[in-house]
Amino acid sequence: MVMKQVLQWLKGKTVLCVAWVLALVTAVMIPPDAAYLDYVDLHTLGMLFSLMAVMAGLQRQGLFFRLGRAMLGRTQTTRQLEGVLILLPFFVSMAVTNDVALITFVPFALEVLALAGETQRVIPVVVMQTIAANLGSMATPIGNPQNLYLYSRYQMDMVSFLATVLPYALACLVLLVVFLLVRPSQSLAVPFLSGEIPTLSGARVAAYGVLFALCLGGVAQAVPLYVLCPLVLVVMLVADRKVLLQVDYALLATFVGFFLFVGNLGRIPALTALFQSLIQGQEVLCGVVASQIISNVPAALLLSGFTENGTGLLLGVNLGGLGTLIASMASLISYKYIARAFPQKKGAYLAQFTGLNVVFLVVLLALWLVIS
Repeated sequence: MVMKQVLQWLKGKTVLCVAWVLALVTAVMIPPDAAYLDYVDLHTLGMLFSLMAVMAGLQRQGLFFRLGRAMLGRTQTTRQLEGVLILLPFFVSMAVTNDVALITFVPFALEVLALAGETQRVIPVVVMQTIAANLGSMATPIGNPQNLYLYSRYQMDMVSFLATVLPYALACLVLLVVFLLVRPSQSLAVPFLSGEIPTLSGARVAAYGVLFALCLGGVAQAVPLYVLCPLVLVVMLVADRKVLLQVDYALLATFVGFFLFVGNLGRIPALTALFQSLIQGQEVLCGVVASQIISNVPAALLLSGFTENGTGLLLGVNLGGLGTLIASMASLISYKYIARAFPQKKGAYLAQFTGLNVVFLVVLLALWLVIS
């Protein structure tokens, strides 16, 4: 009975299963040893846990419900609504990273669209939110983990950084606006605004707000993780321990599986020799291709050991966030929210996600060919 329940649970965790199958396969080639401890990015895992807990707490307080009502009260058309939901993560991700933007705005979008009676728009909106966050975050050194790493690794100056990424971030913004303009739009009726408002505790919302600010400090590595995570855990235990049940621990386990897989890949001599021979002069394309297989953050870490062309690699791994579901680990966040809220839509989501990502990737690669 227990085994049947476990298998049933795993049936809905496709990405988790893939991550750990890859990790176990590479573990056969690289047997577990002390070096495995260095594979796992505890900072990323700690930040994800903290942010998911804080956002779950705010959601349980009905904050998204209230914000959704306020937004809908000032929105006249579905195009305006979609525009706000999609462009928010594009701009906010520049300051708080793509994963933070998605953790913040995907559940917000699900709440707002449900309130508006527009759940048929969930898939395209969340797909475009994910693309917007992944590409908006490329515009600043703090926008995503690979930017922070490469900016430091190659000691880039701001001028060369912006010259590399800004044309593509602006092109993405244009593509997002075009997407919104071609979408069918209609007047937005909001008769539900007179409905019951969930009870909200000002003290809890204030506490969660402070924790969220500390999480942003943690993203900037101004707040130590060994302070942030215990603090989040203690506050949640005191304020509302049920929040901890809403943290997506399967997502955290998925990240661990990918970290183990990528760590083992870097220790296979034949693979490292292959990268050495292929990457020289092809940093952009190698960054894009490697990201499709191991995601762009690990690709940046792995490929930076084989080239001194930091700007080329920077562009490659950022554009490489488009494509497959694992091309950017932040994309897993959106997928998990959809899988949880609309399990029947997982297949449709993956199809639209892949199709739109490929379109954006092809257009931006074409721009790269023109510029280069």
